[in-house]
Amino acid sequence: MIRKLDDLEANALKFWPPKIAETERNSSIIPKLIETQDKFISLLNIANAEPFAWKKVLELTKELSANLFLKHLMVLSDIGGEKLMRFKKELPKLFKKEAMEFVWNGKNISYKLQTLSGKKTWSNTHLKVDGVGLATNQKLTPVMEDIINLLLFGGAALADNLPAEIEEKCTIGTLIGHKRELETFVKQRYIWVSRITGGATANSLGNLAQKYVVDYLGAKLPKWDFKKKQIQKISQNKRTLLSYDIVAVSPKGKYCAIEVCFQVTTNSVIERKAGQAQDRQKQLHKHGHCIAYIIDGAGNFERLSALRTLCQFSDCTVTLKDSELDKLSKFLLSLDK
Repeated sequence: MIRKLDDLEANALKFWPPKIAETERNSSIIPKLIETQDKFISLLNIANAEPFAWKKVLELTKELSANLFLKHLMVLSDIGGEKLMRFKKELPKLFKKEAMEFVWNGKNISYKLQTLSGKKTWSNTHLKVDGVGLATNQKLTPVMEDIINLLLFGGAALADNLPAEIEEKCTIGTLIGHKRELETFVKQRYIWVSRITGGATANSLGNLAQKYVVDYLGAKLPKWDFKKKQIQKISQNKRTLLSYDIVAVSPKGKYCAIEVCFQVTTNSVIERKAGQAQDRQKQLHKHGHCIAYIIDGAGNFERLSALRTLCQFSDCTVTLKDSELDKLSKFLLSLDK
């Protein structure tokens, strides 16, 4: 049954539910970084006696935890966990005896990397700089110390074939003691970061919407599995399985792909989903499966043509309202009869 657009819009929330918006605000680290940027600048200005003085000052600073200080450096240098894990594989070939030799204020300095050859990864999770890790203040660990020194001084390392990203981006240590230059760099960098995080926030909110749906349906249908993202034999080509926002699997092995699209401002996401809708439903039906769409947000209701297409090629179309998700849970239950 094709859902009428007027009925769908009449039951839409249009704007992010307070619970999801509040979760995003609490989890977003950028406001916290901007709030503490002056403390970060002050720490590096004070720690100018020798290259590793930052460690002593950090221990005496209440406002900046070790993981928050590290996160500042990662954002300012634009070096994240994925790049760091790649560096961990490359750097043992470049740093003899795991020592990073670099130039600081005209002097040759050596730093012994403590975790370069160890089994511990340089991932965001292990560095405590992901959303969960940054929720608590973490003390300095050897792996944090390694990454901090790499991000500060890696660009000045005396090593052949140094990765270009390290050479170009890991140069913040050269600004230690240069108050005006450091402040200008940090302030300008965070202005740029603030401009680009709009898209990141939208992605984060989209993920939170998916989690909200999974949690809601999981409570209604405790025997169902909502952990999968793909369905066997449903592929975009002969090699790659199609991915969905959510895949619901019933106790009897019935599958329903669920796509979640919530846009407060208009963009092309819903157009992309509409372009894929007919082929996706055809493939799923061929193997005895279904597809449902959760569509909401003021921006989506400005794309009536795309909405009409999604409704046409959907087995169940609802909004993000709880009463609408109840309709979806009833539809899922009907598949298992």
